[in-house]
Amino acid sequence: MTQTSSATRQDGASPHTSAIGRFLRATEIDTRLLGMIGALALIWIGFHLYGATFKGFGAFLTPRNLWNLSVQTASIGIMATGMVLVIITRHIDLSVGSMLGVCAVVMGVVQVQVLPGLIGFGNPAIWIIAAIIGMAVGTMIGAFHGFIIAYGKVPAFIVTLGGLLVWRGVAYLITRGETIAPLDETFKLLGGGPYGAIGETGSWIVGLLGCAGVLWLLWNGRKRRRSYEFPLRPLWAEGVLGTIGCVLIIGAVLVVNAYPWPKGIVRQYAKANNIEVPDGGLFISHGFAIPVLILVAVGIAMTVLLNRTRFGRYVLAIGGNPDAAELAGINTRLMTVKIFALMGLLTGLSSVVASARLGSATNSLGTLDELYVIAAAVIGGTSLAGGVGTIYGAILGAFVMQSLQTGMVLIGFDSAMQQIVVGSVLVFAVFIDTIYRRNLK
Repeated sequence: MTQTSSATRQDGASPHTSAIGRFLRATEIDTRLLGMIGALALIWIGFHLYGATFKGFGAFLTPRNLWNLSVQTASIGIMATGMVLVIITRHIDLSVGSMLGVCAVVMGVVQVQVLPGLIGFGNPAIWIIAAIIGMAVGTMIGAFHGFIIAYGKVPAFIVTLGGLLVWRGVAYLITRGETIAPLDETFKLLGGGPYGAIGETGSWIVGLLGCAGVLWLLWNGRKRRRSYEFPLRPLWAEGVLGTIGCVLIIGAVLVVNAYPWPKGIVRQYAKANNIEVPDGGLFISHGFAIPVLILVAVGIAMTVLLNRTRFGRYVLAIGGNPDAAELAGINTRLMTVKIFALMGLLTGLSSVVASARLGSATNSLGTLDELYVIAAAVIGGTSLAGGVGTIYGAILGAFVMQSLQTGMVLIGFDSAMQQIVVGSVLVFAVFIDTIYRRNLK
């Protein structure tokens, strides 16, 4: 006699579970991830329809805007991946915007005023040395903050709040309020733009490699599960996940390749390379921007660090219960210094992208970025109570925040209204997180 009425199904779902519930259980898709994707889709569609209805033209869901949106998200997204680790361990970093500013002006001074006199103007090593110095400065500042927090027992809120004021002042003292320009031409490619992208062919190569990576991850994950005798996902679920991943990647490739270079730049490029421009114009695709590729690389590296290394396990253990982690032999003080140093390193890298995109360095660069970075991490599912957070969630959260800001600019909201909306979204995200955690208990 079978027990279909009381037993669960082979895939672990109850026979009374809805079709959606069985699908989510079989594919193991994070429901919070679906929620963020749904919110992002609503934002994009809402702003596009608003523009089409009241402005006469929907400008949001266009290749140009989506390409620019991805570039604008890169700087915040890079820092948000580090903020995930900081918040997981029950700390906060309010100084990242000011740190970005001081790293940017240091790099600007190095490549405009220092290195040309030492190794010659236009030396190909200038941008490399400047970027390394910027990231080193960020790392040292972050480690300094972590040291005071861990060994001085000063709350992270106070240390980084002081850092927010101190480093913004330092950036002003370095520049005396002046804009440092022009930056090295190769350095500026790291900020995007027509020349700071990899083009149509390069984008297809990246897209195909991404699809291959998705399929390999599914195959390797199934292999590891089988070796450890863990339950396997149904083959159809693996196929669905692979299909969704590849469709999203190929869709992204099609979008970035659909955005052409501006006509003026095309004419300059054709003239410099002796290319004849046809009557209908010359179509040259941007492809993926370099800042976006940097963000993707950072996201992959940070995901591996958090989920596949001892360092990541220590981070989650400290966030779950700091006292138990210390009793288990984890050097929580040293870990705190390392986490804030990593946050500083990523802030330095973000300053490379931000200043390269601007083409200059100013002491005001990064103002209010701390708000967007923290909001991106929290919207992405990182709990302020500690112990919970994902890298991909923070990157999606950064896209949500930047989409809101870009959409409000397109429909004509002033800066005051933008700040009201961003602040309200942050509070609402924390409220949702509180309800979510309460329901889990």
